[in-house]
Amino acid sequence: MPSETEITDWFKELQDNICDGLEKLDGEVSFHEDMWSREGGGGGRTRVIRNGALIEKGGVNFSAVEGHMPPELLKVLKVETETSKKISFYATGVSIVLHPQSPMIPIIHMNVRYFQMSNGLWWFGGGIDLTPHYVDLILAGDFHRHLKKVCDKHHISYYPEFKKWADDYFFIQHRNESRGIGGIFFDRLKEKGGFTKLQRFNFVKEVGNAFVPLYTHQVNNTRKLDYGQNELNWQRLRRGRYVEFNLVWDRGTKFGLETNGRTESILMSLPPQADWEYCFSAEANSAEEKTLNKLKKGINWIDLF
Repeated sequence: MPSETEITDWFKELQDNICDGLEKLDGEVSFHEDMWSREGGGGGRTRVIRNGALIEKGGVNFSAVEGHMPPELLKVLKVETETSKKISFYATGVSIVLHPQSPMIPIIHMNVRYFQMSNGLWWFGGGIDLTPHYVDLILAGDFHRHLKKVCDKHHISYYPEFKKWADDYFFIQHRNESRGIGGIFFDRLKEKGGFTKLQRFNFVKEVGNAFVPLYTHQVNNTRKLDYGQNELNWQRLRRGRYVEFNLVWDRGTKFGLETNGRTESILMSLPPQADWEYCFSAEANSAEEKTLNKLKKGINWIDLF
């Protein structure tokens, strides 16, 4: 059974490998690293990349934090405990968000994590999703096929279950639209239904290692596409939607802020610039309107092409 140390060390290695892969993909700039410590316990390595040939702003964060669980979070997690007994937690993982220079290249996000409490409970969680400014049906299908292949190696139920979970999670409720084309999302994976801790960890590894190949394919098929001011304006509006989701609905952002995490690292996911236009309406039959029409739950991206 993998230990806390083994899991933590693998997440550190994943951060190194992804940063190396992204620096090669960008070809112009390198990551800047900030080491930080958390007052309540633990710390992390925040790595940020800015103003590159490919990436306008992005981050690949590793953290390993610990401390006492706030009572309100215990209620959210539905953990029963005696009032007088404090429960401590340990959480480690890697979180990534990349905002590209070109509006033709999609935003990508991934998070893989491990969480445990002193009462013996533990689980893995995470996910990976894509947010194109312009939805390309072929590339959307490629993205989901790759994720299905990753999931199917571990269990045939994973992709349909985790794809639906992503559709439901990455949904901007107050806009009634999806953040992007989804992907997979999973949480509280533990020893259940015949799965061991090692099997859950191996699946998380598979997801983490898929990140660079997945994004490389998306980038290589979009980075040479032409764009102008209209596309840049649309990119800023879509970034605004991204901000709305992360600040209003994202549970990871809320958990980090409520447990006194490092604010700069938590809000690293926000784009460098974003716009909000009052009562925006896309032009009929435009590329922007076609993208909006695809920002829905339940689309079978794999079988569209």
